[in-house]
Amino acid sequence: MADRYFANDMPEFVEEASADEAKVGSFSKLLSLPYPTLSGMLRSSGLDLKQTVVMQTWGVSGKRVEDYTMYAGALGTAWLAFKAYQVTNNHTDLKLCSDIVKACDIASRDSGYVSFICGRAGVCALGAVVAKHAGDEMLLGHYLSKFKEIKLSSNLPNELLYGRAGYLWACSFLNKNVGNGTISTTRIRSVVDEIIKDGRQLAKKGRSSLMYEWHGKKYWGAAHGLAGIMYVLMTVQLKREEVEDVKGTLRYMIKNRFPSGNFLSSEGSESDRLVHWCHGAPGVALTLVRAAEVFGDEEFVQAAIDAGEVVWRRGLLKRVGLCHGISGNTYVFLSLYRLTGKVEYLYRAKAFACFLYDKGLKLISEGRMHGGDRPYSLFEGVGGMAHLFLDMTEPSEARFPGYEL
Repeated sequence: MADRYFANDMPEFVEEASADEAKVGSFSKLLSLPYPTLSGMLRSSGLDLKQTVVMQTWGVSGKRVEDYTMYAGALGTAWLAFKAYQVTNNHTDLKLCSDIVKACDIASRDSGYVSFICGRAGVCALGAVVAKHAGDEMLLGHYLSKFKEIKLSSNLPNELLYGRAGYLWACSFLNKNVGNGTISTTRIRSVVDEIIKDGRQLAKKGRSSLMYEWHGKKYWGAAHGLAGIMYVLMTVQLKREEVEDVKGTLRYMIKNRFPSGNFLSSEGSESDRLVHWCHGAPGVALTLVRAAEVFGDEEFVQAAIDAGEVVWRRGLLKRVGLCHGISGNTYVFLSLYRLTGKVEYLYRAKAFACFLYDKGLKLISEGRMHGGDRPYSLFEGVGGMAHLFLDMTEPSEARFPGYEL
């Protein structure tokens, strides 16, 4: 297993020193920098990386979009530009984001994919939010109209990346960022009904309250399985019995996790290898934090903390991205910091971010760390690292892109 991640030999905690005392010259000195100093350095690096990502994914493409998705395509660059705008209030980044979304709008018009991260809903939803920030009511109306034209087929899967949960997340994103009621309760309820119905039907043969399949496997993780679907269900209004279904499903996962504290990638798996957002403890941890926030149950708080321990021990992956890399795993500690207010979790987020800041690009250039099949993308490449660095500016406001609301 250790060939998948770097040994974490970082101190359990390092007290901050003054800026003068903590002169940068070693990794340990980096960890001891005062947070405002360090976050300023990460912000600067994140903005530089953003410029590189834009140049590589947008500037050299002739502004033609082949992959429009947030996961590995141009919409991920748009999201990163929007994050830069939120951090700096530079309207050039807002304009850049809008221009990229417009190109993605054209590229995705005939797409049959309906989710936020990998489908048409992401284009329309981000477009609407950006239009609102720009004060462009006509463009806002355009994207909302196009969003409402999206049709969900009866044979759609339920998972996050391509299925109903991914569409439902986009609905919640719009209601949070454009205005409550932007997407009607009726529309949302129709999607929730299908997700719950399918989950109950498949769960009849097992011990979990809800269960789902994607490509013949009963996945547990954030990208294709239970964790992602449960997270999204917790972003909408549920009936009392549906709340119990979600709680029961999470309790089933907690009870049946590996002895190490990690979570199965799929039902019946005996391979305790993956510590990723997409499969394993990191994605489940973010879902458990959401459960703790929504339900207030101490068991979910403790389970989230336990999952965070797995990420601390085994989460320095030999990959850079959000989906299955250090950048994504760092959000676990930011989420736990938001939940508990404990500075130890902010330190852990800082430690992972410092590892990337100090060593990431060098390790990629040496071939000791995988830079992603799409090396400048948001979910696989340095686009995710840039986003993390920018999020470290306001850690209590940090959210995993396309997942945490």
